[in-house]
Amino acid sequence: MLDRLSTALQIQNLSLFALADILILALIIYRLLLLIRGTRSVNVLVAIIALVLLYVITGPGLIELSAVHSALGRTLIYVPLAIIVLFQNQIRQALANLGMNPLSVLMPKRPEEGLIEEITLASASLASKRLGALIVIERGMGLRSFCDTGIALDARVSYDLLMNIFTRRSPMHDGAVIIAEGRIKAASCYLPLTMTASLSRAYGTRHRAAIGITEESDALAIVVSEERGVVSLTEHGRIQENLDAKALELALLQILEPKTENASPRRGRRIVATGTTDA
Repeated sequence: MLDRLSTALQIQNLSLFALADILILALIIYRLLLLIRGTRSVNVLVAIIALVLLYVITGPGLIELSAVHSALGRTLIYVPLAIIVLFQNQIRQALANLGMNPLSVLMPKRPEEGLIEEITLASASLASKRLGALIVIERGMGLRSFCDTGIALDARVSYDLLMNIFTRRSPMHDGAVIIAEGRIKAASCYLPLTMTASLSRAYGTRHRAAIGITEESDALAIVVSEERGVVSLTEHGRIQENLDAKALELALLQILEPKTENASPRRGRRIVATGTTDA
């Protein structure tokens, strides 16, 4: 009787440890996938996985293509080194985060408080000064491949930084600012332009880029017209124009923070809209 009870307890403990083992491994893999999400390295990783599958399929007992199997076997020896070289930046970032906070692997990152307010205030101020701007906010889909086209920053989102970036004499005022994980990841980024033929010719490059990026991803794009001093918000290829500070902040709150729909902005500035052309 005691032997049976001991065996049952051992099986139960083994099952709990096995479950914990699987969960921890799944969380680590999930965090690693988040690090490479939206990067060009994902395509390389898919190609490596395809080569591994081809190596297994051409092995003994399946298709048995000895020449292909042997060549792939010699090639795949260098895969670990290739992975380290390709993902060195992501590995460095993960280790740095782990060193600062050992529980960061298990905890998803949350957007920084005050993010929406800083973006809204900067957009309103840029519009009042007739300074063109394009701000993209990452949501579910990664935008790292577009960040690679610009200047890497990884800085805290602030009114002052956004104003300095989009000042006319700034070397980074052309292109888009991309915000992800509550931080400005890059500036002066190139975005795909929309190919919609029915779009009005009054829309300039900034607005077409804002529509284009929201057609290819679930990101949000805020555009400030240089000629009209008008702020617009783009989502899923649809654009809302002539938003003042209060309307923009409420729209961002409803989209990015659905649980705070009743929240009211603490400060804002009226945006003046004049003219009929766009930049």
